[in-house]
Amino acid sequence: MHESTLADTRTRGRPREFDVADALDKAVRVFCERGYHATSIGDLTEATGLASGSLYKAFKDKRGLYVAALTHYKELRDAELRAALAPARTGRERVRAALLHYAESSHGERGRIGCLVINSATELATFDAELGRWVAGSLRRNETLLSGLLREGIADGSVPPHVDPAVTGRLLLCVIQGMRVVGKTGTTRKDTLALVDVALKTLA
Repeated sequence: MHESTLADTRTRGRPREFDVADALDKAVRVFCERGYHATSIGDLTEATGLASGSLYKAFKDKRGLYVAALTHYKELRDAELRAALAPARTGRERVRAALLHYAESSHGERGRIGCLVINSATELATFDAELGRWVAGSLRRNETLLSGLLREGIADGSVPPHVDPAVTGRLLLCVIQGMRVVGKTGTTRKDTLALVDVALKTLA
């Protein structure tokens, strides 16, 4: 994905426009750590190093910044997942690669920071219909991806034909999202990797 910056429409004497991707990376971390409601504009200006006027000009309000940060986060995470899946040769190997990718994101500092999509599901989806639909669509696409990998595995013989790709894909999605939630409590890498092995037994 390209690094995005605000259009440089400055004239002489105006300050330089800021790097949007960098600001969004910092906003993602603040929203993950504090949650949407507990995050103030002051928290965001401190984290990004930007004046509140610059944030309002670029994103209109806190919700606008949150939506931009959430979209940015999902794009980056999807790109990471595609990279993790690329070396795998069979459907089963790709399922394992996906599980490992999420397991590695669910321990240590990254695990404690958590997943902005899951945070949105638990904190905002009930109260914000638009964000609720966004989160539901995001999770549905992940489930579809997992089910597709299982179908690939059935086709190439690496997954037994009796495995139901739709139901098992939903189960794996629940395992993955559960890892992200539990990871906020400080689980170890050994613990999260052990879950991958157990999850793969559903493909036996």
